[in-house]
Amino acid sequence: MSLDQLIKNCKKQNTKAQSELYHLFASKLFAICLKYSRNRSEAEDNLQDAFITIFKKIEQYKHKGSFEGWIKRITVNTVLQRYRNEKVFELINEHIIEDPLVEIDEHRISIDYLLGIIQELPDRYRLVFNLYVLDGYSHKEIASMLDINIGTSKSNLARARQILRQTIEQYRIKEQEHTQSL
Repeated sequence: MSLDQLIKNCKKQNTKAQSELYHLFASKLFAICLKYSRNRSEAEDNLQDAFITIFKKIEQYKHKGSFEGWIKRITVNTVLQRYRNEKVFELINEHIIEDPLVEIDEHRISIDYLLGIIQELPDRYRLVFNLYVLDGYSHKEIASMLDINIGTSKSNLARARQILRQTIEQYRIKEQEHTQSL
């Protein structure tokens, strides 16, 4: 069945079509949820919430632009809405540091480790970091999406980078100590 037909059937509340659509896009959307969530369990909850929203709003999809882009946007917004409701953002009065990205020796730090330390960031830092660094949103867009001001977005990004840099440096020191003890 074509994607267009699948979408039409989902608009008619056809549960078989909804199941097919879920299986077609679940892994891609789960990756997005995992990126923005604190852990795997929360990502699974966010994925379910995203699909509920997708099926509720599928009538609004007008076949303009990519359907995959449309559902990805709904997924990101669904996850962000959870954090907006939890009020994880607070105005902080930190000096904004425009520092370079953390340089990473790809041969020494695994992607799984990086994802793990990003997930361990406090919510406000993790969300801004992912939106800015991984998804390419501007601070203005992030401020609008998260209902914060631009300065808060910038300071949260700077703080996230600082935490990641410290964590990676500690990891490298432990690795060097382990290598030297062998």
